[in-house]
Formats: sequence, C-alpha cells, structure tokens
Amino acid sequence: MNAFLMHPDRDFDLGGNLPFNEAALEQDLELGTLYGAMAQGDKFLFDIARLALLSGVDGPEEIRYRQEVLNDCLEHPEVVRAIYRIPIQATENKRRGWMGVYSHYPSGILSGARGMLQVFVAALRELRQIADGHAKEFESEGFRRFFGMIQRELDDEYFTVIQEHLKELAFRRGVLLSVELGKGNEGTNHILRKRNRGDRNWIRRVVGLGGPVYSYTLDPRDDAGAQALGELRDRGLNLVANAAARSADHIESFLKALQRELAFYIGCLNLAGQLAQLGEPIAFPAPSSPGEGRHAFLGLYDLSLALTMKKAVVGNDVNADKKDLIVITGANQGGKTTFLRSVGIAQLMMQCGMFVPAESFSASVYKGLFTHFKREEDSTMKSGKFDEELGRMSDMVDRLTPHAMMLFNESFAATNEREGSEIARQITSALLDMKVNVFYVTHLHELANGFYQSGMDNTLFLRAERKPDGERTFKLVPGRPLPTSYGRDVYEQVFGEGNGVAQAAGSRGARSGRQ
Repeated sequence: MNAFLMHPDRDFDLGGNLPFNEAALEQDLELGTLYGAMAQGDKFLFDIARLALLSGVDGPEEIRYRQEVLNDCLEHPEVVRAIYRIPIQATENKRRGWMGVYSHYPSGILSGARGMLQVFVAALRELRQIADGHAKEFESEGFRRFFGMIQRELDDEYFTVIQEHLKELAFRRGVLLSVELGKGNEGTNHILRKRNRGDRNWIRRVVGLGGPVYSYTLDPRDDAGAQALGELRDRGLNLVANAAARSADHIESFLKALQRELAFYIGCLNLAGQLAQLGEPIAFPAPSSPGEGRHAFLGLYDLSLALTMKKAVVGNDVNADKKDLIVITGANQGGKTTFLRSVGIAQLMMQCGMFVPAESFSASVYKGLFTHFKREEDSTMKSGKFDEELGRMSDMVDRLTPHAMMLFNESFAATNEREGSEIARQITSALLDMKVNVFYVTHLHELANGFYQSGMDNTLFLRAERKPDGERTFKLVPGRPLPTSYGRDVYEQVFGEGNGVAQAAGSRGARSGRQ
C-alpha cells in the first residue's frame, strides 16, 4: 500500500537530496521563521517542512497535483488531522505495550509481531471508517486514489481473514508440528500444521473414536526436556514468525509513510491558520514550464516579516513576464531586500506545491534557486569581504544551470563603485547569456544605469518608492535608477533634521551615487 499524497508515482523520501546552498537559502530568506510557523513546536513537522521546501519539484503537473491535495486539506482540515493522528496513535500504542520484534527466538518474534499486528489493524480500521464516511467529500486525484485504495484493499473480508489468522497465531491449543527423521535420527523438515476444525461428529467427539494416539507427558521438573520441546517448537514456528513480522513491518511502513506525507499538509494548515489570523491573503500560484518567462503577481508580501511582526505587511504588484533581469534600486530602508526575500520565499513555496503569500501569483518553474546576499564581516572570514563574495559566487557558478533563478542583494559593493559595477555587470551578463533569471538589488548607480542605458527589452527596472517628504511606502514601482539612495533621510531620522554632519554626508553620498 502507498499513500501517494506528495507524488503521483512514489513515496515522499526522507532521504531526498537537499541543495548544496541550503544554509545560504535559510539565512538569506529567513526560512527558519517559515519552518517554525508550520511546525508550531513539533520537531517532526519542522524537519518535514524543511525537507519539502528545500527539495521542491520542477514540473508544473506535479506541483498542481500537490496543490489539489492541499486544497482538499484546507477544505476539510478536521478530517485530515484525524487521519494524521492515526499513525501517531498507533506508534504510541505500540510503544506503551512494549511491542516489537526484539527477541532472537521464533516464539518471541511471533508474539511481538502478533501484538503489533493487533495495534496496526485497529489503526487500519479507523482509516477505513474515515474513508467510508468522507471519501466523497474530497476532489483531488491524490485523495480520491488514497481513499479508493483504503476501501478496496481494506474491505470487510480483509479484516475477517486477518482476525482469524491472529486468533490462530495465539496457539491456545498448542502447536501441531510434523517432523521427519533425518540422518542419525535427527529431526528435519519441521513443518507447522494447521489443526483440524473439529469436523468429527458429536458422537465421535464424546466417545473419542478415532485412530490411535501416542502421547508423552513431560514431568514439570524436567528442565532439559522443556528446553528441548521449546527448541522443537521454535523450529516449527520459524517460518510463520518471520511471515508475521514482515506483515507487521509492512503495515507499519505504510503508516509511517502516511504520517510523513500528511505532515507536510498539516504544516501548511498550521501556516494558513496563522496567516488568516493576521488577515494576510494566500493564493495558489499558476506554475508554468521552465523557460516560459512567466513572473507576475499581485500583493506579494514577505512571509517571514509578517510572521515576525505578527501583523499584515505591505505587498507589491509586479508584472515581470518575459523579463530576464529585474534591477531594483531606490531609497535606503525602502523595502528592497524585503521584496527580494518575498520573491525567493514564494518561488520555494510554489515549487513544493504550497500556496504563496500573495493575492495572485504566476511564475515559471526554475531549475534551482540561488541567493547572493551581502554578508557582514566577522571573525570567521579568512579573507576580506570582497574576496568572500567572489568565493561564494564561484561556488554557485559551478552548479548553475539554464532556467535557474539568481537573487543578488547588494552584491560586489565591498570594493569601489567602478570596480564593483564592472564585476557585477560581467557576472550578470554571463548569467543572462546562459538563461538564468536574475533579480538584482543594488546601490551601485553605475551598474544599474549602465543596464538602463543599454535599452534591453528583457530588463525591468523597479524603484523603492519615496514620497517628497522622505516617507517610505515600502512599495516598488517601475522607474529608472536614480544617483542617490536618500541615505540622508535615514541619518536625519536618527540624528535630527538639519544636522551639519548629515548635510555633509548627504552631499558626498549624492556625488558618489552610493548613499
């Protein structure tokens, strides 16, 4: 049996490969906040959320398959949570009963397997009851197939037969074995036999008519004889004990797989509930194939920021369809990095089959997501900041493929503007040549203006909006790069308007284009 709720053709693999830049993605996009919101303190949910987000799928059809399953979960959260609790409760019942195949002897293996089967069969009965009561309410292909499998394979006959087997495996009337004599009169070919079902008529049963019976009664103090009989019994039980243990393992594997796959959707339900409390919208994105150049959204907001601030935050509307390079400039503290983070988080969420934090969202599927954010200098760096930036870029270049997404945040600004702009221009141009989609947040006016002056049709220029009085709206609007980032606004906000140092600093920043 397979759940097939995460993939249409295979189970969700806990050993899936994570991207080489997982640590950078988590740091730059602040994914820990997202994991925590999905997990709500549950480590298992945290690990599943992390694995699912970092190892998304790269096909629109598989994304839509998960979206349909998730939509069913959002429509029927209580039913889905009830299903999720079944494997958890079964595991807990097994643990409380100290059940498991821990013995090296067939009789012990059989006893443990029988106890496990009784627990797991009770769990399967609960699944069957839920399927009978709610299957018709679900519309996704994944849940229809799941409930169909439960009703087809776990029918009444299945439970009748398995209960009969469990009853017989108790061997309350003893064990019936047949043994052949081998060399040296050693026993060989031990076979467990099925007892007759009492088919003699009542007269024969009363008077004991039948063939001759030879019996031997073991003395209660005969320890050696008891040991010999125990070994004889174990030889006869060996095959059936192994079969029972394999059956228990099979059912347990199915229940654990079901728990893994539903854990992802439970995390999504947890997240959706928190966003609903904040009044933030969610939407199922429209994915398209790699290379189609789709990227447009309404009301896209930074999920990590909303969850941290615990209130609704400003969203952005952008149509970047057929744009390979999006250059973002404008006022300091105007929401540029926040916007860049929102783009990366939404892409990861879409590609693992989730809803996204937006009113609407459509995008092409990318063959990998890469981030190159500025780093603060610290004692762990073995070289300067600029060398560290180039080293990280070199590591990514070796792994970048066509139709990947690259997010730059003030990259290569650790040197002088002319040198940093030229390096950034050459790297960005090379990425565009290999069909990598680039979002670039920069204060390097020479870089941004150079791209603007080139007049490329595949480039979109966005600017962090600033009102005449210096107020930041945290909205990004189309606009050409400006030679200032209005750092003086921030300085005056901290130190007071009219400060002579602020005026001098503002003049120097306006001339350099890096304020």
